[in-house]
Amino acid sequence: MKKIEHLGIAIKDASVSIPLFNALFNCEPYKIEEVESEKVRTIFYQVGPNKMELLEATSPDSTIATFIEKRGEGIHHIAYDVEDIYAEMERLKQAGFTFIHEQPKNGADNKLIAFLHPKSTNGVLIELCQERI
Repeated sequence: MKKIEHLGIAIKDASVSIPLFNALFNCEPYKIEEVESEKVRTIFYQVGPNKMELLEATSPDSTIATFIEKRGEGIHHIAYDVEDIYAEMERLKQAGFTFIHEQPKNGADNKLIAFLHPKSTNGVLIELCQERI
């Protein structure tokens, strides 16, 4: 893993959260994108060298809607930038970690993504990200 790529924050309502985070970060999002396969709208901020991703459910049966229903709004995941997502997934599987999906998926912000199951990471949802070529 090279670095933390971004922190993901689950939100209920972008129309409320965007003005709040615009004021907090003193900037506007650089990208708003829907990921239909995940039933989520993503809102990305560049905050100095760091990125923050707001995640809003676009369907009541999305994982973000379920997360908010169980835990409320807040930090959802930590994403790490990796050089080779396939090699990193294999390394982590060999080390005993469990993935939510067996293969990387297309994610927001031009990334291939894979999530480790929180049961294998002390309750923290970890996302691996690799820039799509």
